[in-house]
Amino acid sequence: MIAPEVAQRLASVGPGTPMGNLLRRYWYPIAAGPELNQDPVRLLGEDLILFRSGKGELGLIGPRCAHRGLSLAYGIPQENGLRCAFHGWTYDTAGQVVGMPFEPACLPLYITAYRVQELGGLIFAYLGPEPAPLLPRWDSLVRTDATKRVEFTTLPCSWLQCVENIMDPVHVEHLHGHYNNYFRQRRGIETKVLPKRHVKMEFDVKRYGIYKRRLLEGQSEDTYEWQVGHPLLFPNILGLPTEDRMLLDYRVPIDDSHTNDVSYFAIRPENWEPLDPLVRVDYDPLTYDESGRVEGRDVGRQDEMAFVAQGPITDRSRWHPATSDKGVVLLHRLLLENIERVERREDPLGVIRDPEENEPMIQIDPGPKPGGWMATFMGGQFKRDVWELTGWTGADQPSGASSPQPAMS
Repeated sequence: MIAPEVAQRLASVGPGTPMGNLLRRYWYPIAAGPELNQDPVRLLGEDLILFRSGKGELGLIGPRCAHRGLSLAYGIPQENGLRCAFHGWTYDTAGQVVGMPFEPACLPLYITAYRVQELGGLIFAYLGPEPAPLLPRWDSLVRTDATKRVEFTTLPCSWLQCVENIMDPVHVEHLHGHYNNYFRQRRGIETKVLPKRHVKMEFDVKRYGIYKRRLLEGQSEDTYEWQVGHPLLFPNILGLPTEDRMLLDYRVPIDDSHTNDVSYFAIRPENWEPLDPLVRVDYDPLTYDESGRVEGRDVGRQDEMAFVAQGPITDRSRWHPATSDKGVVLLHRLLLENIERVERREDPLGVIRDPEENEPMIQIDPGPKPGGWMATFMGGQFKRDVWELTGWTGADQPSGASSPQPAMS
């Protein structure tokens, strides 16, 4: 069991909480650049307004005008900032009032403002203390030889439940194997998944996070997934790279009990097909059956079902961790250790400050071609399922495959 006070320390992300202070040392995707329109944003328990000025500068400021409290979601972009719709007070990207129509002088007032930066078609926010670390230039975001797509799904549960799932390899054979078959059978759909048993698993703490390694029944120990594995980029990003298709899945904490699941795909075209210069943006809300249960139609949605089905904030003080929870226990320990590092005013795991480390990009180990360990695990008629279950798309997507979904963890 986990002591109630430790469970609370892990779960609370708001301003001034130990976990909130840790998480504010990292950058988070909060919007897609092409679709920005004075958008309300909630991140780490704070309500904010994201805007782009008439000069193209990004701003992330407090939600209400300092004058009489009107929501700045109604603001009007100006060359010098965001103008309140009520009386015209204008705020620059630093949150300073730079215009007060009718007043004899512009008072030196400020509202909350945070750093924002655009990369790979996403807008990232940093809510922590200065000096800010560098925004990590993960290869998926930076590469120019890939077509990009991003998908947003809002989840009514804690971010930590989503990240714990990354550190839990054994769930794959049960949730994505046996439950997937059950879900299909109840709907009269052909059962294709033949799950293979996990023989052993290990976790390696490295520069940017934790690499998860697994060995499945029938595999030799020279297989890629046992020798290298794939990472949790600390504290909240699933990395699933292959030679020509890459995924970054950000589990972004909105507040204690809500998460924005942001899946970013980079696909290298085959057969000399042209690149799509635009980042495609999709919003994929959860769907529910007549009993109010999340519909686990594919691997990505089954993961989200498991996140949400634990409740808004799972009660970890009632857990009974077992052997299969080895990675989750490690994750909790690293989170608590890095909270202590922040309390000592040290940088936590994975923070980047050296431009030479960050430029031109940080390459995640490229991994095997599509199929790989998943094909070994799933078995059977796998070719078509690999697309609908992982979200990989491209010229070689088979005819009739369903719309892409977030990849499995």
